[in-house]
Amino acid sequence: MQIEKLRGKELDQLFTAILSLKDVEECYRFFDDLCTINEIQALSQRLEVARLLRDGSTYHQIEGATGASTATISRVKRCLNYGNDTYEMVLKRLEETNS
Repeated sequence: MQIEKLRGKELDQLFTAILSLKDVEECYRFFDDLCTINEIQALSQRLEVARLLRDGSTYHQIEGATGASTATISRVKRCLNYGNDTYEMVLKRLEETNS
């Protein structure tokens, strides 16, 4: 697990701060202060790429729908196949929330 290399006080603080956010509006405000617009868009794009891959979309379809590069799509696909299963976890939770 690569995350072990990142573990530390500062990252724990960041994750605890994110978990303290109470709603989507607080998330918008916090991430606006924390990240650039491009960084926020890149994160949301990866989640959408994961959803589309999971739903069986092709690289070409995903490129067209999201504007993601093939490198980004490949990275997300690698995480879906060999990662920590968290894309699947959050996508299922999103589906349950939206049902």
